[in-house]
Amino acid sequence: MKKLITLLIVVSLTIMPLYGCGNTKVIDGVEYDTYGLVSKGETRNPNIKYKVIIGNIIWSCILVETIIAPIYFLGFSLYEPTRKVVSGEPKGII
Repeated sequence: MKKLITLLIVVSLTIMPLYGCGNTKVIDGVEYDTYGLVSKGETRNPNIKYKVIIGNIIWSCILVETIIAPIYFLGFSLYEPTRKVVSGEPKGII
């Protein structure tokens, strides 16, 4: 049983950091930061395409009892920039 628990901890510590925590991205020489539900108005740029950070949603569910982690992950780091919006691109298409 101890080996199984140790294996699960090692796997979660090596795999989960790869999927959580979005990164800022430099697009055309300008650095764009992640944003969330709280910081949407001040950080989001309408000319940049963003994607949801699935790892932060998972971490929010795992750490829901801490209260602070979900507030950070969902409030300030839910979406990460991916690329510039192409003019004439239809909205709502992934």
